[in-house]
Amino acid sequence: MRLPVLTFDIETLTDLKSGAHLHGLDLPEADLESALAKLRRQESGTDFQRLPLHEIVCISGLWLDENGLKLFSFSREQYSEAEILRRFFSIFDKRNPTLVSWNGSQFDLPVILFRAMYHGLSAVSLFDQGEIDTQKRYNNYQNRYHQRHVDVMDVMAMFNGRNFLKLDDAAHLLGFPGKRGDGAYRVPEYVREQQWQKLTSYCEGDVLNTWLIYLRFQLLKGQILPADHQHLIQSTIQYLYTQPQQAAFLSVWRETSKQTDFTQFDFPSSPN
Repeated sequence: MRLPVLTFDIETLTDLKSGAHLHGLDLPEADLESALAKLRRQESGTDFQRLPLHEIVCISGLWLDENGLKLFSFSREQYSEAEILRRFFSIFDKRNPTLVSWNGSQFDLPVILFRAMYHGLSAVSLFDQGEIDTQKRYNNYQNRYHQRHVDVMDVMAMFNGRNFLKLDDAAHLLGFPGKRGDGAYRVPEYVREQQWQKLTSYCEGDVLNTWLIYLRFQLLKGQILPADHQHLIQSTIQYLYTQPQQAAFLSVWRETSKQTDFTQFDFPSSPN
């Protein structure tokens, strides 16, 4: 496994201002969201908005390097959308991590690309495909079959959309916590009511589930040995004991780990 590794996830809301501009709507803000949802249903049969209309309210990540693990979040509690993106891009300016996501190729990275362009930002280290760094011609963050960005959902499906799984389902099947409720549907509520810890905790939970599935996939491929896999699992557990906002994740993980033979002994009887 090539270090550093950055597992990430984003949370979004509908960009009402851009949506009104796109569709030529002159409505009070309170009516815009339902109007945009209705237009989208007529257009595609789903409420899920076009990617450029997803305004980013949080980016969370789990960083692993030679010094260990670090969980972090950039949210609208402290930063504008543009500043969230700048801070995320700065990571790639300093290092070129292996990027890990769940459905990041089809959702997270395209949304990040559109929103960065909307704000007039540059993200050379993330979006260069060899024009500047010739090595990225052969291994960049956009190519589906390269290793610099591993979309775990995509690679586990063997790049076949018929085999895609939801993160929640994959995590539960492998003995991990999954999404733990309806948090994705409550993101607008979290933002509206300024429940920032609930927002970041939820986003970080998706990151952690993705990280744990990625470790299992690396074990499958022989990129890490069984002893290394167990060490990283235990390191993650011990690290999360120091992260109070993830107490619920740990509690659920302790129970779900009992559901498979492979994970049933992941948790010691008491934290060290």
